[in-house]
Amino acid sequence: MKALLLAVLCVCVCGLAAGTEEDERLPNKCEVCKFLTTELQEALEKTGRSKEVLEVGEVLDTGKRRRKIKYNTSETRLTEAVDNICERILQYNVHAERPGSLRYAKGSSQTMTTLKNLVNKGVKVDLGMPYELWDEPSAEVTNMKKQCETMLEQYEEVVEDWYFHHQDQRLERFLCENHILKTSEQTDCLKEMWKGDTGDKGGAEAADEEQGTTHDAGEL
Repeated sequence: MKALLLAVLCVCVCGLAAGTEEDERLPNKCEVCKFLTTELQEALEKTGRSKEVLEVGEVLDTGKRRRKIKYNTSETRLTEAVDNICERILQYNVHAERPGSLRYAKGSSQTMTTLKNLVNKGVKVDLGMPYELWDEPSAEVTNMKKQCETMLEQYEEVVEDWYFHHQDQRLERFLCENHILKTSEQTDCLKEMWKGDTGDKGGAEAADEEQGTTHDAGEL
């Protein structure tokens, strides 16, 4: 009976693996801007309370002193935050079970966690790639990183304007809503917030353990 159950699970998982390719899509402009601003805002918040003082300019023969500026309002802070900011997008994974922009989040997806747990139980899972590559950035996430780099290059001056003159506004609103996205419909993803799992114990796997049943590919 146990062997039969494992065989059924294997068939279901193989069906799921085949379906993941069909579920792939490219991130839209709203999603790219949302995660770009999320990462940049977070990077800036980490250094926002610094009391460091920078000295800029050259000491002239006249003895004029170098100008001192606060690090948390300096161009240096912005430059350091922006540097490689789009690389952080590669930390995201596709959570295909979630709707809209919630599809992209850090951490392992429910589907991938379920598949890894099955592998640990001895179930054969074929995703068309070695197990060691399962955690590599997906094509969707890699595409979002490339779009992030292009967007940042195109709107570099807008980001600088926000940093020096408009930090009383959320970067997401200033950059995405006011400059990049042109209609209210395009900004819908900015309102999407993840409220956490609502299932018991761990979703599909918990149900399997409690009821001794399996899910078809659509349920997983």
